[in-house]
Amino acid sequence: MKPNNPPEFTALIGLDWGDKSHAIALEPAGGSTETSTLEHSAETLHQWLDQLEQRFGARQVAIAIETDQGAVVYALLERPWITLYPIHPATSTRHRTMFRPSGAADDLPDALVLLSLLQHHRPRLRPLQLDDETTRTLARLVEARRKAVDRRTLLLNQLVSTLKNYFPQALELVGEDLCTDMALDFLSKWPRLIDVQAAKPATLKSFYHRHNVRRPQLIQKRLDRVRSARLLTRDSAVIEVSVRVVRLLVAELRVLVEHITAFESAIAQDFARHPEKAFFSELPGAGPTLAPRLLAAFGTIREQYPEAASMQRYFGVAPVTEKSGSRAWIHWRWNAPTFTRQTLVEWPGQTIVFCPWAKAYYERQRAKGSAHHAILRALAFKWLRVLWRCWQKRQPYNEEQFLRQLEKRRSPIAARARQLALEMAA
Repeated sequence: MKPNNPPEFTALIGLDWGDKSHAIALEPAGGSTETSTLEHSAETLHQWLDQLEQRFGARQVAIAIETDQGAVVYALLERPWITLYPIHPATSTRHRTMFRPSGAADDLPDALVLLSLLQHHRPRLRPLQLDDETTRTLARLVEARRKAVDRRTLLLNQLVSTLKNYFPQALELVGEDLCTDMALDFLSKWPRLIDVQAAKPATLKSFYHRHNVRRPQLIQKRLDRVRSARLLTRDSAVIEVSVRVVRLLVAELRVLVEHITAFESAIAQDFARHPEKAFFSELPGAGPTLAPRLLAAFGTIREQYPEAASMQRYFGVAPVTEKSGSRAWIHWRWNAPTFTRQTLVEWPGQTIVFCPWAKAYYERQRAKGSAHHAILRALAFKWLRVLWRCWQKRQPYNEEQFLRQLEKRRSPIAARARQLALEMAA
């Protein structure tokens, strides 16, 4: 980052937040460094903050801490006289090893390291700025939804694995999606092959009809499969325990599906009333899932990213080039927000379907032998530069305008992109 002119503070504080206690290194303006520890509790934290407010007359205080989220951050940011500087753990670790080659962590010395960063490198540090409440709520909702979806995927994999061990025919009888009401109801009612074989054909037909499976050929095919099916194993130890596992997984999946639906409803409502929804909803390939995630990734604080490169680096889309002597190598940027980077790499995969120049770029890179995921990362790098400019100017992305720019610069993908644009329009 480019150095900035930091404000003056009445005190600088390095706060090493621990699980049971917290180390504090404080330097008042014109005074000497003071160290102390704080027991872990909400009451103790607010008591300490009240003392600071009284001591310094609610004048500005800078606090450096090794996180940018969590309970302590939310508590500190409630005090308007605190400016918070989140320090990446890798930064403090490298700073620590300058004076302690072992790099051993210790709470009080770590607080002194954080204080030292404020004392000597504050112009190069970026204070934490919180976005508006609607954007922050949306950001937390989309991440919570994604975690729930990942949990659902894990449970589905476990369910498929369990069924394959004792009742593999169930995977043919309920369809490909085991999260549907039909699949979950089927496994709740007939968790064993002998259960479904004991049911009358009319009962099975009625069950499928209630779940909107009405094609006679498909229903008959499944009824025939039930009649011809044979037990994979008769070992009751395997079957009975597997049935209990299936019942557990089905119950968990029902809860997850319900809450994922609720998350999606809340996301849709928050996104619909967000003032910048139009910019992200009109992006190619950004549907009801990815558009809110893109909005949450960008936020509304434009001065946080003064140039496209700063956003590319922070989100981890820009690779890292390292040099030593005559050697140079490029690698993935590890220290980046994982969920945001995931969003910015997943979305370009959708633009390949809906965006002519993205598809032309993908085809060209595949022809060169590049791997699918490597192309998506490279495409994310290009897309982020384009979106940053549109976002900064508050102008919607214009496909035709971008294609004209490619032609003007004589891009190698311009002709193919134009051809694809015509095909998509037709």
